[in-house]
Amino acid sequence: MSRTPFHKVLIANRGEIALRIMRSARRHGLGVVAVYSDADRDALHVREADQAVRIGEAPPAQSYLNIGAIIAAAKATGADAVHPGYGFLAENAVFADACRQAGLVLIGPSADAIRSMGNKAGAKAIMQAAGVPCVPGYQGEDQSAGTMLAEAKRIGFPVMIKAVAGGGGRGMRLVADAASFPDMLRNARSEAAAAFGDDTVILEKAIDNPRHIEIQVFGDRYGNAIHLGERDCSVQRRHQKLIEEAPSPAVSPELRVRMGEVAVQAVKALGYEGAGTLEFLLDSDGQFYFMEMNTRLQVEHPVTEAITGLDLVELQLRVAAGEPLPLRQEDVRFSGHAIEVRLCAEDADRDFMPQSGRMALWRMPENVRVEHALQSGTEISPYYDSMIAKLISHGATRDEARAKLICGLEQATALGITTNRSFLMACLRHPVFARGAATTAFIGTHRTELLARAARSADLALAALLLHLSHACARAWRTGRSLAAPFPTPLRFELDGRMQDCELLRDRDGNYLVTCDGEAHRFELEELNRDLIRFRSGGVMDSAIFIREDERLYLHHRTAAMTVRDVSLAAPQSAAGASGDGKVRAAMNGRVVAVLVRPGERVTAGQPVLTLEAMKMEHVHASGIGGTVGAIEVAEGEQVTTGRILVEIAALS
Repeated sequence: MSRTPFHKVLIANRGEIALRIMRSARRHGLGVVAVYSDADRDALHVREADQAVRIGEAPPAQSYLNIGAIIAAAKATGADAVHPGYGFLAENAVFADACRQAGLVLIGPSADAIRSMGNKAGAKAIMQAAGVPCVPGYQGEDQSAGTMLAEAKRIGFPVMIKAVAGGGGRGMRLVADAASFPDMLRNARSEAAAAFGDDTVILEKAIDNPRHIEIQVFGDRYGNAIHLGERDCSVQRRHQKLIEEAPSPAVSPELRVRMGEVAVQAVKALGYEGAGTLEFLLDSDGQFYFMEMNTRLQVEHPVTEAITGLDLVELQLRVAAGEPLPLRQEDVRFSGHAIEVRLCAEDADRDFMPQSGRMALWRMPENVRVEHALQSGTEISPYYDSMIAKLISHGATRDEARAKLICGLEQATALGITTNRSFLMACLRHPVFARGAATTAFIGTHRTELLARAARSADLALAALLLHLSHACARAWRTGRSLAAPFPTPLRFELDGRMQDCELLRDRDGNYLVTCDGEAHRFELEELNRDLIRFRSGGVMDSAIFIREDERLYLHHRTAAMTVRDVSLAAPQSAAGASGDGKVRAAMNGRVVAVLVRPGERVTAGQPVLTLEAMKMEHVHASGIGGTVGAIEVAEGEQVTTGRILVEIAALS
């Protein structure tokens, strides 16, 4: 078979994965081309590329899923190869065909392989024919609601609904009983259609408390195939991975051999070329069941790189150019343990609600590998996935890797947008995860413990001090006056929806005494600039990072990350709370995908009235009260911003 060398790669993706591919491509002597939507005009991946081409407006369907625009960009820049990254068009057979027809090398598998394994129903049929154990389920052509419900009852609840063309948790629902099945089916289909352009789904029996284990594979055009061990991706929320590690604490050397042999056998049977991942559920008895194959590079590929010493993107480039795999199975060596966490712009306290807006201050640690494409001032768009960075640690042992990653997260600063940083640290510190016993039920089972982060009195006092100093400092910088507060100063701020009252006094020695919740804390100020404070408290030198923007203060102090709103001078709020005034407000920036009620319709408290799509996921908004639907302020397809009134409900008299 002939080789197909190429010289310039267009990366049909954005953000951190685009930058990651650029690094390996340049080390391989290749030129790189970026594409971008209007939302990404000033993005880091655009500035870092040799050339960049606009491919459309912000919504993915008009840009990163626009096959014609991407092919045209490759032609305009002289690119002769395309790397799709992951997500978007990475597992799209139509795109693979379009690249081939345009004379472009796709750095990935063939369109036939994508079709065979990218469709969950077809993939299961192929694996069953090959003797690979699969989860019991239904993948028939009859997609009618009645048939789907009947099949779900035959399989036995609980069942999983899964989009055949999907991944990343989109178009997936766990259904506990027949009563909730119709609504869950509709939501899964709607989400799948929006994300993948295909609302076809399959059903699978839900296995109790499994681990999610995947095997990394590579194949070339000469029939060679290898596996690079497993990754444990059991810690998930909304069926999306949050923490991945290699090797798995639950996989013995013997089980690794068995699972690896099954995976390699499948790759050879398919004549598969490039990087791929076979995903399995592993039950408590050590039995494993095939779920799906991802015909692309995975988000979590860095943990495999860490324990093997291989550059997986470089391997992709070599295989796509027609080179044989440079190593055999017996050449693969594993060293140490690696763990990755996905830092996401989301609020774990509000059911992991995606967040968007301006990242006021962004600083990443140096002691761990970090994959990101952000800087201070970057706008986090509501149109794309909520993951904003990956932090990866490697150690001689699992405990060492875990400790390094906790330290890295403590040093990571992301102020201006709520992230899951504290939640990730709580997961890594939890005794169940620490002893390697986490299953896919980990977050659901321990959610209350993982979210229990009451603000310490000392952190409240520090926030109060910074509210005063940042305001007084700005005034001092403008007028040249001192920061002295010779009399007690009352401070009031909002934190996590509740009001906090503190009092501040500067003593004769120039130190600050701050009292919150009846506890007094003394601060000796050592240094203060626009985003850093150094101080002594209780005889200990300490520091914190902060940003003040109007009435909001963003504070990073060791493990604590706080956003407080200064209401010291604000008028008292009315007694009517937002949740009980009948107004349903947008919980995030997003697009209206379904209005579920009509004006004049009677609704009950908690009844779904509208669905928003944000960062590729659907979010149902419910009425806070029982009453009659009054005004519906939005239409399907409309983009809305956080806090906008969507539907008004008049309470029953």
